[in-house]
Amino acid sequence: MRVATLEMDVRSGDPEGNLEAALRGIQAAADEGAELVALPEMWSTGFAAGLGEPELGLGEAALGAVAAASASLDLVVVGSGPAAVEVSGLPANRAHVLVRGQQMGGYDKVHLFSPTAESLAFTAGDRPPVPTEMPGSDVRIAPIVCYDLRFPAVSKAAVRAGAEVLVVVAQWPEARAAHWAALLRGRAAECQAYVIGCNRIGEDEVGRKRLRLRFPGGSAVVGPDGEDVAPALRVEVAAGRRLASRLSVHQVDPGEVRRLRREVPVARDERRDRYAAWLK
Repeated sequence: MRVATLEMDVRSGDPEGNLEAALRGIQAAADEGAELVALPEMWSTGFAAGLGEPELGLGEAALGAVAAASASLDLVVVGSGPAAVEVSGLPANRAHVLVRGQQMGGYDKVHLFSPTAESLAFTAGDRPPVPTEMPGSDVRIAPIVCYDLRFPAVSKAAVRAGAEVLVVVAQWPEARAAHWAALLRGRAAECQAYVIGCNRIGEDEVGRKRLRLRFPGGSAVVGPDGEDVAPALRVEVAAGRRLASRLSVHQVDPGEVRRLRREVPVARDERRDRYAAWLK
């Protein structure tokens, strides 16, 4: 299976520019034979302070345009963006898995990042990621959103539901880039799954605290053995006046997940009855 990550310079308050960069990157991924491409967290709107109805509408329109591209290019697109929540005045940070234009397996970010006061702008999710089957195969993928990577229960829940590939979409800052790399590898080895991590690039003011953060990219694909999968190719995609997007394409073999899980049956050997008591 050929998969890609698109590191974008996401700009808060510029959904039109963000959409243009996303569409260019998606087209480039399709041109390189990718079957799946991951976009960064909140790729359409960024973390603009106070996302209201106008921003939500623009985010939905951008998502619709990317869904149309997913359908026309026969490409699975994974990312996240703001989504209205009926029971709350605050939107969710919702992961999307677009399969042939259809939105599948919606998952709302469970752990909101307190240093940027994300909980003041978003409603936290309370359900685990739902795996989605890739078209034309029985490979199941599940999305994870940024900070949720630090909490193993999220990844474990997705794997127990049948996921073999975890797609982590993020805006992970430069100051903790080493944590990002370590956690991607750790979750892959722990879950015996491929982990595709897509992080943004550039610099932006984030959230209501308006923290100025730099983002280094550092996207990676990690195999179920915890080792990085070298990219088959890396290309830059022009993005107007902003930083060029970085597209990386990797070849993965989901059969490796099944082989390793047979050889080292971690899931079978778990003792969940003990863990629940220990964590009270």
